[in-house]
Amino acid sequence: MISSRTFLAAVASGILTSMVVCADAAAANIETVFVILMENHNWSAIKGSSSAPYINKTLLPMASHAEQYFNAPGIHPSLPNYLWLEAGTNFGILNDNSPNTDSQSTTQHLVTLLKNAKISWKAYEEGISGTQCPLTNSGKYAVRHDPFVYFNDVTDNQSKTSAYCIAHVRPFTELATDLANNTAPQYVFITPNLCDDMHDSCSPTNNTTRQGDTWLSQNVPTILNSAAYRNGGALFITWDEGEPGDGPIGMIVLSPFAKGHGYQNSIPYDHGSALRSVEEIFGVSPLLHDAAAQTDLADLFTVFP
Repeated sequence: MISSRTFLAAVASGILTSMVVCADAAAANIETVFVILMENHNWSAIKGSSSAPYINKTLLPMASHAEQYFNAPGIHPSLPNYLWLEAGTNFGILNDNSPNTDSQSTTQHLVTLLKNAKISWKAYEEGISGTQCPLTNSGKYAVRHDPFVYFNDVTDNQSKTSAYCIAHVRPFTELATDLANNTAPQYVFITPNLCDDMHDSCSPTNNTTRQGDTWLSQNVPTILNSAAYRNGGALFITWDEGEPGDGPIGMIVLSPFAKGHGYQNSIPYDHGSALRSVEEIFGVSPLLHDAAAQTDLADLFTVFP
């Protein structure tokens, strides 16, 4: 057993990276889930791509990943897939309309199950002000990539002044501070803006894959270095949908409890698998729609849930 002072010094110097993972992994089960949702790329366009050096050279060698992870069958465009990750269904929606036409009155969706179980959650959205509930597009913020504001119990029936929505749908810039202060919630959903999520082609690179890969390289280390991640965290990085079909799309898992070391499998999954996994990690029920029919992501972990 090393002293806490020696341990912390070694951590700071990077000497004990593997020991940090093992020490933290022995301390707890999965307690905090991070989800980063990228946009509109098949896995074949990411894996091995010279435009994604961070994903291929840094993340994949330390992560577990799925080779056969798909968006929900035949479900397009973006919004239906975001809803699927939150509720296990698209509610019949096959468009990218705003909440004023596509909002849902059901309380049977993930973050309300978490709320009822007293499990904290926040969505960190890049490009919002944080002063109102973001119910419409603004700059590079796309409301269709923010599934939570489509549920009336989150927005107090689409109110821009909803205190609950404003408290739980926060600017992405606040995540680093919350992690540093150890005040991040247990469920963290992260939506980059339209440039950073690989959706739009933006200057200076005009390369959607490189834009997203660069953003991940700048922001994932903040998560991986946080106490919330080291002490029982799991980070899921995935994409909303395939282009032009259903995929496969990427599902990368980083966690002290993941098999890691480049482990991959070919088990068929879709977004219902991710939702089921989050429900099982936090012990909430019922399994929502497609989540009840899909295989969870347990094979990517050594300890699950």
